[in-house]
Amino acid sequence: MFARLEAELRSRLGRECLYVPSNRFGLFIALRRWMKPGQRLLMSPISADEILFLVLAAGLRPVIAPVSTRSGNIDAAAVTDLRFDGVMTTNLFGLPDDVVALADLCAERGIPLIEDAAHALQTTVGGVPVGAYGTAGVFSLSKHAGAAQGGVIAVTSPDDRAFLEELRERWLGRRYAAAELAGLLKAVARNAVAGTGLARPAWWLAEALGLNERRDGFRIPLRRNVLASRLAGVPYSGMVVLDPWIRADNHNYRMRQGGLSERYALRRLRVAETQRKQRLRGVRRLAELKTAAPVVHDHLDQPLFRVPLLVRDRDGAAERLRRLGIITGHIYDPPFDDYAPGLTEPSPTPEVARWWARHVLPVDPLLVDRAWPILASLPSALEPVR
Repeated sequence: MFARLEAELRSRLGRECLYVPSNRFGLFIALRRWMKPGQRLLMSPISADEILFLVLAAGLRPVIAPVSTRSGNIDAAAVTDLRFDGVMTTNLFGLPDDVVALADLCAERGIPLIEDAAHALQTTVGGVPVGAYGTAGVFSLSKHAGAAQGGVIAVTSPDDRAFLEELRERWLGRRYAAAELAGLLKAVARNAVAGTGLARPAWWLAEALGLNERRDGFRIPLRRNVLASRLAGVPYSGMVVLDPWIRADNHNYRMRQGGLSERYALRRLRVAETQRKQRLRGVRRLAELKTAAPVVHDHLDQPLFRVPLLVRDRDGAAERLRRLGIITGHIYDPPFDDYAPGLTEPSPTPEVARWWARHVLPVDPLLVDRAWPILASLPSALEPVR
């Protein structure tokens, strides 16, 4: 299954690759492969909702890391005194974590480093692709590439790939051809209207039809009592038990896929390559803004998935962009330790994550020209007092 797609990613990453129906599914089976229920996983507080829930589903204790003011990623220099049995990076918006320092730390402790590279399909560090530093790298094909579904796990050995393939088959759901086709048509439509005047009415239509996941602000409702009952007394709950939380905005995240999805994903990978120069141009132009996160200037040679701006009235700015048909997604507010207190071990210094989550405005560099009149007028957020 998906041999052509796996071969394409293997040629890019220099690692053994295994197709999975989604990044979140891939992260789950990677955690099940290299960690045991009850162990502690160091992770960023600024990431997608489903990431927290799949960590809980794997029976792990989330240890929330301090994050860097410059990047919003894990502050590698601030975690050495914390206790954890594995690390999962985020590579927020395609900006790489301090993966060299984290890889060294994990090697020193003899623990796994799982790279969540959902936002970082085209990001490299020192000429090496993100996702090729750790024990495993897990990619999304629906972000940079804009495919309907799918992800890839990159690992170093055929034995690891074979073990993950067994886990994949154990947890895959049944294929529904109609659902797969509907997802493909939705992706085609989304890619066609992105950044045009049709994006806003398309978004409102999806809202009216109930196609967008219900949110509590920027997060899905936690439903703490129900969640607690699902987790009570069970060191390892599994994906099915927490499925209502893990699926979030992708209800087919573990559905088996067919050849049509593979062909579309390969096509979208080619499109992403043709957009590389345009994306780089957008990154460099956005870096000119006083609101650009400082770390962006370190990665002007990277075709980032999004460029984070740190603005005073983020929600107001997002609404102004929405009126132009630019829908701002991938905002993760509040941080996990505020979103789900008691389910995580909180960060020792949560104020930086709160500041980032409250002020970050992720901008698609492909849409810079359309968004520029608004972006150029936005005031910077004041840095947090620490």
